[in-house]
Amino acid sequence: METALVCSTRKGCGISMKKKEKNYDKKTEKEIEKLLKKLTLDEKISMIHGATLFKSGAVNRLGIPEIVTSDGPMGVRAEFMDDRWIPLDNKDDMVSYLPSNSALASSWNPDLAYAIGHVLGEEARGRGKDVILAPGINIKRDPRCGRNFEYMSEDPKLTAAMAVPFIKGVQENDVAACVKHFAANVQETDRLMVDEEIDDRTLYELYLPAFKAAVQEGNVYSVMGAYNKINGTHCCENKKLLDFILRMEWGFDGAVISDWGGVHKTKEAAQCSMDLEMSVFPDFEEYYLAKPLKDAIAKGEVSEDMVDAKVRNLLRMMLRLKMIGNRKDTRKAGAYNTIAHREAALHTARESMVLLKNENHTLPLDAKKIKKLVVIGANAAKLHSDGGGSAEIKALYEICPLAGLKMYLGGNTRVEYVKGYYVPENPKTFEQNWQAASLDDLKDTNVGQVVKAQDGNESEGLRKTEEERLARIEKEQEEIHEKNQKLFAQAVEAAKDADAVIFVGGLNHNIDSEGFDRIDMKLPYEQDILIEELLKVRKDTILTFVGGSPVEMPWRDKARAILWSYYAGMETGNAFAEIIFGEVNPSAKLAETFPARYEDCATAKNGQFGTWGKIRLEEGLYCGYRHFDRQHIAPAFCFGHGLSYTQFEYSALTLKAEKGKNVKLTFTVKNTGKRAGAEIAQVYIAPIAPKEDRPDKELKTFTKVFLTPGRSKKISLLLKQEDFAYFDVQLHDFIADAGDYEILVGASCEDIRLRGIATLV
Repeated sequence: METALVCSTRKGCGISMKKKEKNYDKKTEKEIEKLLKKLTLDEKISMIHGATLFKSGAVNRLGIPEIVTSDGPMGVRAEFMDDRWIPLDNKDDMVSYLPSNSALASSWNPDLAYAIGHVLGEEARGRGKDVILAPGINIKRDPRCGRNFEYMSEDPKLTAAMAVPFIKGVQENDVAACVKHFAANVQETDRLMVDEEIDDRTLYELYLPAFKAAVQEGNVYSVMGAYNKINGTHCCENKKLLDFILRMEWGFDGAVISDWGGVHKTKEAAQCSMDLEMSVFPDFEEYYLAKPLKDAIAKGEVSEDMVDAKVRNLLRMMLRLKMIGNRKDTRKAGAYNTIAHREAALHTARESMVLLKNENHTLPLDAKKIKKLVVIGANAAKLHSDGGGSAEIKALYEICPLAGLKMYLGGNTRVEYVKGYYVPENPKTFEQNWQAASLDDLKDTNVGQVVKAQDGNESEGLRKTEEERLARIEKEQEEIHEKNQKLFAQAVEAAKDADAVIFVGGLNHNIDSEGFDRIDMKLPYEQDILIEELLKVRKDTILTFVGGSPVEMPWRDKARAILWSYYAGMETGNAFAEIIFGEVNPSAKLAETFPARYEDCATAKNGQFGTWGKIRLEEGLYCGYRHFDRQHIAPAFCFGHGLSYTQFEYSALTLKAEKGKNVKLTFTVKNTGKRAGAEIAQVYIAPIAPKEDRPDKELKTFTKVFLTPGRSKKISLLLKQEDFAYFDVQLHDFIADAGDYEILVGASCEDIRLRGIATLV
């Protein structure tokens, strides 16, 4: 069905790149200046670098406390020693394990993003934190990136739509969200020194919009600078990124915090908007913004005014958090491990699991008809909360899929668990902590000290660690293959006489983790071989997976049912069982493309991922579904795809010009099935005969609607002027050209149900 309208536009419309004026509160600024005048140079310098691994320096005589930070995106991290990466082993720092950002984004539900943000903020404040280092909103460029599980999507519009309410939820608890990693943190290989060559159009259209929304719509109080370089300059010393874009263009007036070890040079960091230097080393007075900065000021190489600017930004954040000033007594206290927090985690887990395939209504299972259920796969009994790098937490509890199934079925159904495949143990050790080792390879493990490498050699520690990791993996392959022979036979035999068979495989944080990228996109531990064998004896085997990023599924055409779960938090098992048995109708959709094979990805084709030294983002805007569209490559499962146990019908699209600039669209969604469920309706814009190269289509808005059987709802959405715009490098502005634009409404980026045309004149 097609409909059309005409609305006006002009050159230079949309997102203005002119200087954004800061809306300072005069009373706040007076208080800042009053404190600033009382501070000595030593005191000011103490405030702008770490005094412990997670705290800044305090100025007790003026009532200025330390700023207490904590990882991370999936819950508040355990307490560490002040000067060692060794946990205190307290029994009071167990917290709610929250769904990963990848799981949250799959819900396409901004209300849940707000709810999870609120839980994280309340638990951070309850643990006495001032800044929580979350959310991670970098664009997923390549499915092998080790930190993709921490990030939301390959699409900037979806990422922004989820990040803004998340930030608001955090900060209403008098805790600062610290949105990260600014910017274009797209690989872990050589993560401290890799230089990314990015053109301005790609930067402004793909990698910056979610950060801009975090600043201007989310009013985020702090931003974390990334490890990587952009066009030759480290992000934490990058004047274009931190001064011109973040401060001047976007009007950010909060605090910029370095990633831990992201600063490399004193003068460069001092002369840009890097406000608080944090690192992984215990030599706090030798940080670049500590004693070396004082020496540079004494020599006249750096002005004290630069320090004052940093202190102002930190004080402004502290005043907003009610850490100082006359509002200290009104600061919220927070709470952690509440019943409400667990309910929020459960609700989000339910809406985060993606039903990828469901032939012949294989799912849901009828619990009353199952007397013997065989569950196969190591991930059925695996806990994931204590891994992944800085996202690790000490969970109050975590319910695995196997426990969730047993808890749901009770004692009348026999549940037989078979491990299925072998996973080598990777026990944690604090003798050589990965967080310190990730920056340098010179360490005295006897006392836990770390000695810094010479400037410019930061990659050597990472390279050595990566070589050791690859050697260990290669050595493990023989052990895996040998042990799998027996495990495979046991699994296949157990599957033969079961009433139902559920395979639970996927990835884990030995593979999905900060600090390194995945070797390939294949399932580890020879899972593909086992899956093929299971499907030979049981075509109705239900294939389910837990992981943080896409995997190849060469057997997908043989499978009848495939359910994907990202790391869904403490209530994973309960949500998993409820979906398997139909207590909950799945409603999640993919926030990233699942390629059929890694070779189909843009980065695989241009070879500009996972290399050391320098990478060029040659694909420009064409990663994720933009690449698959342009190259006419069919993915295994497309962006926005996700099935339900019911069906939805779309109809009656109308377009209407609003004040000559915006486009209002209305359409109806009806639940035509027999179960209550939710549909995520997605709106894409496709320029027709564009004057400049544009992606074939781009997501611009969406909505999630819950409907009971037979009910319908009229949806109204607004496409704003900037939704039609692209970044003009010559004008350094977003512009929307006159012409025709196809408006596409669909259930995924490939399943388009309604079409209309908007003409801009």
